[in-house]
Amino acid sequence: MNKKRLKALESLVSRLEDLRDELEAIKDEESEYVDNCPENLQSSERYEMATENVDNMECAYDELDSVITELQDIIDENC
Repeated sequence: MNKKRLKALESLVSRLEDLRDELEAIKDEESEYVDNCPENLQSSERYEMATENVDNMECAYDELDSVITELQDIIDENC
């Protein structure tokens, strides 16, 4: 891989890491909402949606992390 494409991949990995970190922050906020929700609201539709949102964001985080790892492996193999 030439230096130009390698630099482009490095830039992409950096941006993906930033997005992953941003997603984690949002997920943590939603998770905090779920954890601090009063017991009388824990059967509400909003609570259920928030719980599902946290689960979905955890999956998305894991997928992003996997993509970053794969791209970093490519970079490492070409250095």
